[in-house]
Amino acid sequence: MDAKLDMFEDVNTSPSSSLEGDMSIPGKRTTTTTAQNGVPDYNTLDEPIRETVLRDIRAVGVKFYHVLYPKEKSSLLRDWDLWGPLVLCTFMATILQGSSSADSMSDNGPEFAQVFVIVWIGAAIVTLNSKLLGGNISFFQSVCVLGYCLTPVAISLIVCRVILLSKQTRLLFFLRFVTTTMGFAWATYASFIFLGQSQPPHRKPLAVYPIFLFFFIISWLVLSHN
Repeated sequence: MDAKLDMFEDVNTSPSSSLEGDMSIPGKRTTTTTAQNGVPDYNTLDEPIRETVLRDIRAVGVKFYHVLYPKEKSSLLRDWDLWGPLVLCTFMATILQGSSSADSMSDNGPEFAQVFVIVWIGAAIVTLNSKLLGGNISFFQSVCVLGYCLTPVAISLIVCRVILLSKQTRLLFFLRFVTTTMGFAWATYASFIFLGQSQPPHRKPLAVYPIFLFFFIISWLVLSHN
């Protein structure tokens, strides 16, 4: 009889082994946690769509701010996204499409596609070159930086389109040239600030040249369309 009782004494009856604790539902956010790098770890499953969209818009706006005032360490590299590059690419392609001649509707399509090919394929080639040179930045981080750094070039495109509303003179062309050059220099400098630190010191010139060529071609499109 004692042996049978000993068989049932193995049941966990101690207070330390009782069922206690907090029951958590997956996807339910009670508090905002913080990741190791100091960035809030958001869970968007239980928040309104409006709040999620506004937060993403604010994040994109912050990245535009970092391009206009470039710093070596910013959220542009840490929290990459492709929304800003997509908006800039679509905007520039639309503006350049409208600047083509109206004699042939077939001329509009290639110009719109041309901007997309130059931006996305060009950014991919520049990123591949950076990786082959030993850069310690991911593919999408590099594409994100190159896309957001189109902001000064897009601003120069807006200014040039406003100047083109007037009758063109040598002075106005000079203003367009200066505006485009400033946008090109600003974009190249900002991208070098973000991407230059990811390259080995003895290979930085090899990494900067494709970036220079990338923004030069886009700036030339801005200046040459009238």
